[in-house]
Amino acid sequence: MAQKRSIAIAGAGIGGFAAGAFLARDGHEVTVYEQFDQAAPVGSGLVLQETGLTILDQLNLRREMESLGAPLQRLYGLSRPSERTVLDVRYGALRSGLQGLSVQRAALFGLVSRAARDAGISLIPGTRITAANAASGTLIDEKGRSHGPFDMIVDALGVWSPLSSAPKAELPYGALWATLPWPKHGPFEDTALEQRYAGARQMTGVMPSGKIAAGAPDTATYFWSLRVSDYEQWRATPLLHWKDAARALWPETEVLLNQIERHDDLTFAKYRHRTQWPCAEGRLVHLGDSWHAASPQLGQGANNALLDAYALAQAVRENDGDVADAFQAYAKMRARHVRLFQWMSFLFTPVYQSDSTVLPWLRDYLVAPVSRIWPGPQILAGMVSGAVGRPLAKLGLRPGA
Repeated sequence: MAQKRSIAIAGAGIGGFAAGAFLARDGHEVTVYEQFDQAAPVGSGLVLQETGLTILDQLNLRREMESLGAPLQRLYGLSRPSERTVLDVRYGALRSGLQGLSVQRAALFGLVSRAARDAGISLIPGTRITAANAASGTLIDEKGRSHGPFDMIVDALGVWSPLSSAPKAELPYGALWATLPWPKHGPFEDTALEQRYAGARQMTGVMPSGKIAAGAPDTATYFWSLRVSDYEQWRATPLLHWKDAARALWPETEVLLNQIERHDDLTFAKYRHRTQWPCAEGRLVHLGDSWHAASPQLGQGANNALLDAYALAQAVRENDGDVADAFQAYAKMRARHVRLFQWMSFLFTPVYQSDSTVLPWLRDYLVAPVSRIWPGPQILAGMVSGAVGRPLAKLGLRPGA
């Protein structure tokens, strides 16, 4: 019989709850700490790739998630005012039947948090973790109280985790976003994430994002790229001025813009690019954005957190002795894929969000045409789908299995 361990998870997000569900299901005593009185998701709609969906299948959540999400077959973008197609990624370039699933973050959060509770985790709300002693396996909260000791501590506190020592510099561009009713007879493709660009300084996008719950209406996620340093000025300027700019870049979005009446109807998300190496020390291990955070350009955040959660549980299961051996196995399963996508995200982000004038020109007039020539479509589809690096194979899984 496997050794039963006491495990603390700091952070009640998608990655933290998924890890809690897998570890508790294996018989470990799992305690999840949440800083707020009630755990809740933070963020906009997201795209689950086959990688993330396969992990959800291991929690028996895939079918339910698919019933709430909106299937995506294409990522499509036009440059303004040239009307050049500069992004056209089709899942069909890889193999028949592969697609993404656009979901509301709250819907995914609801499923994994329920799975964790059903598996028997203990949730401690209203406890902000501020420090950890990796040697003794104890956590310290903002009131100075000590929690533990635990056999393992999982840091799932996200990019701003106080348990991580990696740099936390913000990327210069963030994004305004809103979840809105899907315009049933509108001008948008219901199986595509569509974007429009003006150089790399302006970017807007629309994608279907499914339902929050069974029977609820379909939704759309709308987003607008914005320089972090311009956010306060944006809030101080009448909203109509911004709407004029948004409408000029993509006139068809007026049907969505009309639903946005106040600045507070949009949420501003800021991003960071950072990686914590090593990913474990003593009894402390990092997971998801606490280990590897990046811009949303490749849309892999939630998928990678789910992969981490499964890999960590598998590593603990297969290394029943020293915790250090389990952490080493975890890093071995995930490090190559993490490095690969961090590198690709670092390269791609300035092409779509930056002050550069050269990069968007190269994107529109050189990279975009070349990307439509074999093997360009296959490479792009592999990157977007998260299949590059074969992360599921490293976990002993096959897509859909």
